[in-house]
Amino acid sequence: MHVLSTSASRRARAPRGALNIDRLTMRRGDREVLRDLSLAFEEGAVTAIVGPSGVGKTTLICALNGLLRPSSGAVSIGGLGRLDDAAVLHEARRHTATVFQDHALIGRLRAIDNVLLGLADTRHPMSPLPWSRALRERAAAALDEVGLLDKATSRAADLSGGERQRVGIARALVRRPRLLLGDEPFASVDPALALRLGDRFRRLAAKRGVTVILALHQLHLARGLADRIIGLADGRVAFDGPAAAFDEGAEARIFQSAPHEAEMAFPAI
Repeated sequence: MHVLSTSASRRARAPRGALNIDRLTMRRGDREVLRDLSLAFEEGAVTAIVGPSGVGKTTLICALNGLLRPSSGAVSIGGLGRLDDAAVLHEARRHTATVFQDHALIGRLRAIDNVLLGLADTRHPMSPLPWSRALRERAAAALDEVGLLDKATSRAADLSGGERQRVGIARALVRRPRLLLGDEPFASVDPALALRLGDRFRRLAAKRGVTVILALHQLHLARGLADRIIGLADGRVAFDGPAAAFDEGAEARIFQSAPHEAEMAFPAI
């Protein structure tokens, strides 16, 4: 059984991996959204984070990409150091991409321009020069990967919710990240397409050694796409093991009761 005892989880320190969290606690006011988590994430693997709404999945993703600072504990990148060091965080973000549930697109810009924004940190923010042909072709290829090349010149505001979600995925893919995070990245996408896009994430992990961590509410996707599932309950790790071991019993333990409060809400970034 891949369930951690409370006393063991408090004392344990995770083995070191490509991305590590060590005794991470995240608070909202007096409430602990996440409690004393220690985990390591390896290169070349897809991990799904599951749990009831409000349990802390989005909070965890925002801690992993440095958008939120821990109340205590630390997030660190193997070979770099802790994200609470400004230089480490800057370097880590160069190799990280996040797919947000709310898309975080600029409605007045064309789809391809939104994708190109995924590369904004590769050039000076005040540069008057147009995007190079090589980068525009790279953005077009990312749109093609999510089946939206024909919408490249459409404004994001004119796209459907599912199409905007796919543009957000393309914007993450264009970065060619070493760490790919997703906060409900398939929430607005039909199930068949979600499986195809999820397979793309699996191939990225396997062929390029990308560390992929996805917060998901679709348990069938978590079981079908992930190598590993981490189940959160009451702000703690209630399950951590291979996707094949996440059975009905594990599901029942994690979803038997929902949190009393919603977790932190964050603006689109």
